Amino acid sequence: MTIKSPWALLPMLLFMSLFIGSGLYYQAAGVEFAFYKISAPVAILPAIILALLMAKGSINQRVEHFIQGCANPTIVTMLLIFLLAGGFASVAKAIGGVDAVVNLSLDIIPASFVLPGLFIMTAFMATAMGTSMGSIAAVAPIAVGVAEASDLSMVLTVGTVMGGAMFGDNLSIISDTTIAATRTQGCNMRDKFRLNFKIAIPAALLTIIWLYFQGDAAQVDLDPETSAIKMLPYLLVLVLAVSGMNVLVVLLTGILVAGTIGLWQVPDYSLAVWSSDIYKGYSNMQEILILSLFIGGLGAMMKVGGGLDWLAAQLDRLSREQADPKAHRRMGELSIAAGVAMVNACTANNTVAILISGSLAKDIANRYGVDAKRSASIMDISSCVVQGILPYGAQMLLAASLSGLSPLALVSAVVYCWCLGLVMIGSIILGRPSGQAKAA
Repeated sequence: MTIKSPWALLPMLLFMSLFIGSGLYYQAAGVEFAFYKISAPVAILPAIILALLMAKGSINQRVEHFIQGCANPTIVTMLLIFLLAGGFASVAKAIGGVDAVVNLSLDIIPASFVLPGLFIMTAFMATAMGTSMGSIAAVAPIAVGVAEASDLSMVLTVGTVMGGAMFGDNLSIISDTTIAATRTQGCNMRDKFRLNFKIAIPAALLTIIWLYFQGDAAQVDLDPETSAIKMLPYLLVLVLAVSGMNVLVVLLTGILVAGTIGLWQVPDYSLAVWSSDIYKGYSNMQEILILSLFIGGLGAMMKVGGGLDWLAAQLDRLSREQADPKAHRRMGELSIAAGVAMVNACTANNTVAILISGSLAKDIANRYGVDAKRSASIMDISSCVVQGILPYGAQMLLAASLSGLSPLALVSAVVYCWCLGLVMIGSIILGRPSGQAKAA
């Protein structure tokens, strides 16, 4: 019999309360760097202790469940991406790669179109790659350089990259969220893409228009002495990523090429300095590495304890209480979106959230007459919206680590995700696109 218990969700609620609550408290007190006073990897420790105390079985069994969550292949892959992204960003910046990209790019792009240009570049890259993580790793350092070379807000600039990355994560046909959504709902990937496109494009256009006016007054200081050859690591990373190469191989190649150019072009740049820069990049990822491990373990504990099953059961009960399901398709679609969103908030992983809530979403879709491709589209969009604004999600943590910002500061800056969420809700209310086949 499957265990269902709301109490299994308490550890995650405790973590969120400590992490967000402490930051708001210190901010109200006027303390500088308020959200860094109690770091997330420390704030999650009481939650882990609570989860271990609440779990059933021997202490060894409880710890084993936690460790299995930490060792989840998805978590391990993210950790490797974090390390290599940190190493690449550090080396590329040390040899002057960021300055080269920023100066030569901004010399061509009109100042008012810098932010829309960053969004479009990241969106294209993420759509081609099928991953938001690799896109953020490649473009976020460029965004930081753009903000430093202009009077654009660092938060807004990095948030723009985050939005573009989530656009691709949601729309790409090779994204793991797309694959998970179509498989759990039993629909064709092409059909799901068409429905997603009709919702994602209006949200993207709204975002681009808003970013255009935000960047209209940007003043950029350029360095005419910048060497174009130092752009090569970033250009190579972009090309290899778009070609479909594994993101780990792409980042490793970027580190090798950047270091080689440093040895060739930068005075006094030696193997020892190159090694130090790589390790410095690793060190910059320390906080995100620890937190990702702990969140993976905590998510596994909540699943074993029945917290996620309880969430699914409550949502299912709510939807079943509605009379005449066929006449309440909106309720079915809202239930699907809400279910994925809640699970995503608990697991901090949009792919896992889709897989966990997939069977429930399919059942709701069948009872409410929601087409399978429409259900898959709503699941993918809802999960990407939440993942893009989740302060303890992998994408937000990576962007914050590369830019030196607080994840909470970036939440409101990921404009695309907020626009996407609003367009999705509007789509559900209006019933368009419905995904239903037209009568002959």
